[in-house]
Amino acid sequence: MNKDTIIQVSDLTKLYGETLAVDHINFEVAKGEVFGFLGPNGAGKTTTIRMLTGLSKPTDGKASILGFDINSQIAQIKKRIGVVPEISNLYDELTAFGNLLFMAQLYGVPSRERKKKAEELLKTFRLYERKDSLFRTFSRGMKRALTIAAALIHNPEILFLDEPTVGLDVVAARSLRNLISNLRQQGITIFLTTHYLEEADLLCDRVAILVEGRILAIDTPQALKAKTNKKSLEEAFMKITGLEPEVLAIEKGK
Repeated sequence: MNKDTIIQVSDLTKLYGETLAVDHINFEVAKGEVFGFLGPNGAGKTTTIRMLTGLSKPTDGKASILGFDINSQIAQIKKRIGVVPEISNLYDELTAFGNLLFMAQLYGVPSRERKKKAEELLKTFRLYERKDSLFRTFSRGMKRALTIAAALIHNPEILFLDEPTVGLDVVAARSLRNLISNLRQQGITIFLTTHYLEEADLLCDRVAILVEGRILAIDTPQALKAKTNKKSLEEAFMKITGLEPEVLAIEKGK
């Protein structure tokens, strides 16, 4: 394992009954990179994140995050990662500020630091003026931004983002992509699942193409385009998988 490797996955497998959701996948993620899991709905992207973050036990294989084993040392891992699920885990009945304070308490942020950290994040995500508004009154884009802010409250080294721009309008999606780029510049490692090829091309240092639980290719978007002699990641994806882009429900211009 390279000294810069921060996530190491070996033959990771998940069975649901007789359904093979994730099929002996192998990959590494380096410190500071944006690593994309690219594939259609049902490819196994969310299942993989759930295993890596302790929400689901692997059927077989192994993985380590920051040197900790996902099966035996998940408590140590959870202290060092942030997770942004596709559906927000924040509370409608709490304000933006209240949600961040609650998550800070949950993650064990020292009480003297919670308020300052929450205010910093609200300003970073341009939500400070709405800090006393209830979460349920927020737009989709604002809810997504606050959910990411909450995942950063304890200064994690790795951020897991599951389909971050699904359901957002064009402006909100662009804003969120800028935020992700800024987080990368701060040195945070980002594991991103998406079925938007354009998004992966813009954001990711490397992508893994996942279809029916199997990884078909891993490389930089530029290298995948070069290998397939294609000009876009969409065309490269089609060449590698034999699937039409409609399978990904690509939203042009997002």
